[in-house]
This record gives sequence, C-alpha cells and structure tokens, in this order.
Amino acid sequence: MRATDQGDRANSIFQPVGVSADYARPPAGIDPDREKKWWRRIVPLLRARKWPFVGAITLSFVSLVLQVLVPNLLNQAIDKSIQARSVPLSHYVEWIFVIGIAGGIAGFSSRWLLFRTAYDFEFDLRNLIYEHLTAMSFSFYDRSQSGQLISRANSDIRSVQMYATFAPLIMVQCAIGVVAFGFMLAISVPLALIAMATMPILFWVGMRMRKVMFPISWVIQARLAEVATIVDENINGVRVVKSFAQEGHEMNNLADASEGVAWAYVKDSDIRARYTPAIQNLPQVGLAFVLLFGGMMVIQGHLGIGAILAFNAYLLMLQAPFMMLGMLVMMGQRAAASADRIFEVLDERPDIVERPGAYDVEHAEGLLTFRNVSFSYGEGPPVLNGFDLRVEPGETVALVGRTGSGKSTIARLLLRFYDVDDGSVSIDGHDVRDLTLASIRGNVGVVLDDSFLFSISIADNIAYGRPSATREDVEAAARAANAYEFVTALPEGFDTVVGERGYTLSGGQRQRLAIARALLVNPPVLILDDATSAIDVHVEQEIHRAFETLLEHRTTLIVAHRLSTITLADRVALIEDGKVIATGRHEDLLLNTPEYAEVLAQVEADVLPLDDVGVDL
Repeated sequence: MRATDQGDRANSIFQPVGVSADYARPPAGIDPDREKKWWRRIVPLLRARKWPFVGAITLSFVSLVLQVLVPNLLNQAIDKSIQARSVPLSHYVEWIFVIGIAGGIAGFSSRWLLFRTAYDFEFDLRNLIYEHLTAMSFSFYDRSQSGQLISRANSDIRSVQMYATFAPLIMVQCAIGVVAFGFMLAISVPLALIAMATMPILFWVGMRMRKVMFPISWVIQARLAEVATIVDENINGVRVVKSFAQEGHEMNNLADASEGVAWAYVKDSDIRARYTPAIQNLPQVGLAFVLLFGGMMVIQGHLGIGAILAFNAYLLMLQAPFMMLGMLVMMGQRAAASADRIFEVLDERPDIVERPGAYDVEHAEGLLTFRNVSFSYGEGPPVLNGFDLRVEPGETVALVGRTGSGKSTIARLLLRFYDVDDGSVSIDGHDVRDLTLASIRGNVGVVLDDSFLFSISIADNIAYGRPSATREDVEAAARAANAYEFVTALPEGFDTVVGERGYTLSGGQRQRLAIARALLVNPPVLILDDATSAIDVHVEQEIHRAFETLLEHRTTLIVAHRLSTITLADRVALIEDGKVIATGRHEDLLLNTPEYAEVLAQVEADVLPLDDVGVDL
C-alpha cells in the first residue's frame, strides 16, 4: 500500500464506506400512528402483498363453499334418488366428484398463495426491523440488550406473521358457518335455530378467553427474551465466565429465567385447559340437539332422513373452525404482545439523523476543528466541557489524559456516533451535522481498542470497508499493519475463517487486522483509539515504523496510553476535566507542564503490567 498524497486524493471520486443493499426493500412500512390498534398498524405491509393475499382468502372461501354444497347434494340424493327414485343416483355422484376436484384445486391454490404471502410478510417485517436497527444511534444500543433485540427480530416477528396471515383464513373458515347456516335454514328453520343455539355461549367463552390470555402472552414473550439475553451474553462472554469459574452461577441464572418461562407456559396451558374444551365441545351439544329434535321430526313425518344426515354433516363441518377458534384467540393474544414489543423498537427514533439538505464532503483535506464542545452521555455528568482543539491537515496529534477524561469521546463525536450538547465539530470547516453520515465515515477511518472481527475470512475482514479491493491491496494493507507474516503462517492464509468476534486470534493479531482494515480504506483522517494496546512492544515498534510513512500525508488523532505511541505525534494535547489544558511537543510539555508529566506517569503505570505480560502471541 502506498501513501496517497493530498493531490491524488483531491482527484479521486468520493466512495462512501457504506455499500448500498442490493435486495428489494420492503414495499411498505408499519403505520406510524401509535394510537391505532396493533393489527391496523401492520395493514400497510399486508396491503403491499394484497393480490396474493386476497387470492388466497378468495380461493379458500370458494373451497369451503364447495364443501358446504356436498351435504346438500347428499340430502337431495337420499330424498330423490334413494327414497323417491325420481333422479338417477349417478347424477349426484358425478356432481360430488366434480365438486371434490374443484375444491381440491381451490384449496391447493389457496394454501400456496397463503404461504407465499406469509413468508413475504415475514421477510418484509424482518428486514424492516433490521433496517431500522441499523439506522438507530449508539445511544439506543447503550440502553438496549442484544438478546432482547434478537428475540423481537425472530420469535416476535414469527408470532405476528402467523396471526396476520393465518387468522384471516381461520376467520373465513368460521365465516363459512354463515353459508352452512343458510343451507340449514333452507332445509328446516326450527332445526337450524336449535343447531345454532350454543353459538352465543361459544362467543362469550371465546371473548372471556381472549381477555385473560393477553397478559400471560406478554409475560411469555418477555421471559423468552430474557432467556435469549442470558444465553447471548454467556456465549459472547464465555471466556470471562470460564476464567472466573462461574459456570454454575450462570446456570443458576439461566435456570431461574427458564423457570419463569415454564411458569408462564403452565399458566397459559391452564387458561387454555379451562376454556378450550368448552369451545371445542359446545358444537357437540348442538349435534345432540339436532339428533334429538331432528329425530322426533323425522318420526312425526315433518322431516326427511336426508335432512338429518345433512345437518349432521354441516355441524361436523363447523367443528373444525370452532376447534381452531381457541387457537385463534391464543395466537391473537400472543401476536398482540409480540407486536407491542416490535413497535417499541420501530417507534424509537434515532438521535443522529441527517439534516435536510445534508451534503457530502468528497475530498477532505483533513482540517479538524473542535469549538467549545460540551457533551455528556444521557443524563450522566459532563465528559467534555468547553473542549477546543484544531488539527491541521496532515498533522498527527496525540490525545493524552487520565482514564475517563474524554479522549475516546472526541473520536465518537468526530464520526458523529453522538452529537455534541453544545459547540461544534467540523471537518474542513464543515460542521459534521451538515454532512451526510456516509461521507463523514468515508473520510474518517477508525481503529478501536476493541478490535471486532466478523466470522468470515481474514481477507474479507480486511476488505470490509472496501469490498472491491483486490487481493494485492489486501496483502499490502496487511504488510503495512505488520500482519502479513502471521496471516500467511496460518494453514489457509488469508482465506482462514476466524472464529466468532475473531477470538481464535490473539488480541494483538486482531488489532493488527483492524489496523489493516482501516488502512485499506485509505481515509484522509485516521483515528487510532488505543489501537496498539494489545500488541507487545516489539511488534508495536515495527507497526510504528510503517505508520511513520503512512501517517505522513494523513490527519491523525491518536488516543495514546503509551509513551512509544505518543512519540508518533507531531503534537500532544493534554486533556483534563473535559478540556484541553495544554498543547505542544512531547519534550516541551515534559519540561514546562507538570500536569503532563503527572498524567504520563499514571498512564505508563496503568499499561506497565500489560507490557510485562506480553499479550501478543
């Protein structure tokens, strides 16, 4: 990799770090009106898939109507073909055969369209929530647990999808009872009314079940998310857990959370056990009434035998929808609870947004200006208070201060991970709040002290900020970061897939790959946030020799904790109580600023144990 001077950079075309997604974005979002019921808020997503959805419901209705015709044909066949012998029996057999084929085709098509709609809806909702999560500010993640977010993006979405797509189908099956009731009225009005006498009781039981199911449905989803959070934290922090031999303690935590889930599920089952039998068996009472009163009418000659068989068939046909009514109530309450949890995320608004008319800074020279900056995290105490600093293009400035003095915060404000409470942060005289986020992060590269790597190949990790980079570019960046030798020594070299978060590598190796990743983007401004903290002194010296060339034409902010790192800087800014109290060359500050020597002694004492141990492998 060669150092790119300012003139070359000025002639280049601005390439943002972000890569545009090539998937089709969801055609619609949720209704933003928080006062509406949850199901009305998801209607836009279903409306975007309305034709296959309407087709599925229509064909389902057609299939059920065709099924309803069969008992009526059976009634006529018994009365006219078997008893009266006025119509050939083959006539009704042929009609039933044709209706069966047509109903099967309609049912198959309905199912196919319904499942297609269901998975498209789930795809849209999942991408909608993930897209929203990527737009959220760092402050949102500061207060959110990853396990909770994962639960809402998976199990909660599935609950809403199941109800939103299958509930209408179940409702159609229940509504077909109206058609069946019409046929029963056509046969015998008194017997039809007797058959449906249990329906008001059934409706009351269903509404009662719906009322008591909602709270426990919310508890179930919340406690499942709690379990997911514990599992997620234990997997990510497995090294800490094992280092302190706390497996038993964490198992106790998981057991407690699992017991909470078990209690909620048992409570849910108890509610269903009390109400579902009534919902499922009340239609059987109607069947008994039909047999009792219908049989008396047949004996008295007021009704034919075929009518009794038809009524029985209609009531048996209605049992399936009413058996599913309990499931529908359960699904509805769980979906309502899940939807509320999803909307809690989707209704959050990011703190960091681009202003209308935000523009790109395409060819940054690297002039950084912090004017009277004040900042605090949420309701916490001020971290920066009247912070002023100017960094000239091509200059390397080391930020030195005690722990908690706000050094890393300065980098986060420059990248606009957070916005200042007061004052301004500028790049080339442009307030970062007036610039597009992509252009800020395309011009400012950062290497953090926590070197996160993805579970992909080393080459892909290095090329993460510039996916179009050639293998030669990747290898050059690795050489510049002094990572080439250890990478090529691996069995699969640059094609080696690192473990989750890169933990199959040492801390120093991860940091060198993170440095290579930033250098490959070749940004005009580079932030090294304690970027060599996990690298031993000997390797650090080799990286510093590469830095001397790479930083020559690049504006660089170094959050420094080591004297060796500070020597890379042209100038040092001493930070105390959230403001710069002195700036100058390292040697001058040592001679003229007692506070600097004091802070430096403390910082060196803090990192000395790390150097003695030798973290890098």
